[in-house]
Amino acid sequence: MNFPDDLKYTREHEWARQKGAKVLVGITDFAQDQLGDVVYVELPAVGDEVKKGESFGVVESTKAVSELFAPVSGKVVEVNDPLVEAPEAVNEDPYEEGWMIAIEPADPKELAELLDVKTYAAFVAEQE
Repeated sequence: MNFPDDLKYTREHEWARQKGAKVLVGITDFAQDQLGDVVYVELPAVGDEVKKGESFGVVESTKAVSELFAPVSGKVVEVNDPLVEAPEAVNEDPYEEGWMIAIEPADPKELAELLDVKTYAAFVAEQE
């Protein structure tokens, strides 16, 4: 499993990357591996508000349909629209091409509350 150490993680298997004033969000390598082949992604619109810990979309695979949960609260400022046509990018490159949304955080301190790579890797090891 690949867990970049420059990211923050949630117990729901989303990752968050600080990029300037925004936070990019996607699902982890572990999550995409557990889901299997991703065939559909439903994401919010630019301008939508998301709340930390609440669902912001859905990812559907050949095995299951799973909700996506916001790692931080704020406004959606970008959506990775190419995922609609090519959802397999979530499997192929979950940390770069497979990112899902960018959030302008309402409270930047929320990012610091997420799991670091060491804690997340230990959490994943318990799940397996």
